[in-house]
Amino acid sequence: MSVKTADKSKQGSAKAKPAASGEASKGKKSVLNIGVIGYGYWGPNLVRNFSELDEARVHTVADLNPKVLDIVAKRYPATKTTTDAMAMIQDPEIDAVAIATPVSTHFSLAMAALRAGKHVWLEKPMTETSLQARALVDEAEKRGLTLHIDHTFIYTGPVMKMRELVQSGELGKSLYYDSTRVNLGLFQRDVNVISDLAVHDFSILDFVFGEHPVAVSASGINHYPGTPENLAFITLFYDSGFIAHVNVSWLAPVKVRNILIGGTEKMITFDELQPSEKLKIYDKGVSLTDDPKQIHEMRVGYRTGDMWAPKVDNVEALRIEAQHFCDCIATGKSSVSDGQFGMRMVEVIEAATSSMRGRGETVHLPRNGASK
Repeated sequence: MSVKTADKSKQGSAKAKPAASGEASKGKKSVLNIGVIGYGYWGPNLVRNFSELDEARVHTVADLNPKVLDIVAKRYPATKTTTDAMAMIQDPEIDAVAIATPVSTHFSLAMAALRAGKHVWLEKPMTETSLQARALVDEAEKRGLTLHIDHTFIYTGPVMKMRELVQSGELGKSLYYDSTRVNLGLFQRDVNVISDLAVHDFSILDFVFGEHPVAVSASGINHYPGTPENLAFITLFYDSGFIAHVNVSWLAPVKVRNILIGGTEKMITFDELQPSEKLKIYDKGVSLTDDPKQIHEMRVGYRTGDMWAPKVDNVEALRIEAQHFCDCIATGKSSVSDGQFGMRMVEVIEAATSSMRGRGETVHLPRNGASK
């Protein structure tokens, strides 16, 4: 599977849409040697997906825990293992490095990999600060290397369908986005609930609507001393009048993953946890009339039509994304979730966190962060 992308020379144009087919260009190296750093929560998924691609080979897995590396050796006998990530980065046989470690280590590891001439796959959030993100973007561009940020949700079938519906105008004018993303745990040690959960919605918003927020207001709290904030309510404001609200928590008794999108013509619901028909389209809306004959009646009318569940691609999103990463390296095209994309996400995280710690004060975002 692969993803269509826009050339780096056309980064100001409309963002490319992921697709489920394509091949790397001919004449390029046929097998990409990949080194994976971190085999904890997400690392095993990366190793599995890269191992199953014809274009890639997991050359080495690095982790500080020898017991974890023993598991790798049993599952993937042909893959080397090491506790020395920097030695792996310097290995001339490795073409690309995938980093699945705590966010506090992202900048130093990614910068070392780029300076060693390696293409980089970096877990979300990209870095701790937007200044660090900018430095990585500049380094990758200077060296002509692929810098890909793993925002997996934008490679899922339902989210790609949502983008298609919004960008085609089928929903009419987009009015609002409302998301609930809550569960009990897992408490993170190095990032707050905004960086852990709300970042998924930030990436979906950027990808689906192609518009960067101009301001954010957030409230949240840390109920347990010594741990990051575990609950937050975030509102994002846009120049177009569109508004987004995101509710995230590690303290809910149940797991909920719901998104509502409202347009003037149609509306969308997305329930990630449903076994089927996760995405539903409602032909419902509101009409406003200035007809003088109705001057004594309500000016607002309601329209109710059919509901349908469109067919969406059910290929594992990470498989599509892994193929896309390989294709970008082979063709030199820019990733859909490249360093610029990842940096925009870090900017929103920073603004939302600042607002939350300022008890909801409005924080304005840079206006030069428009989406591709």
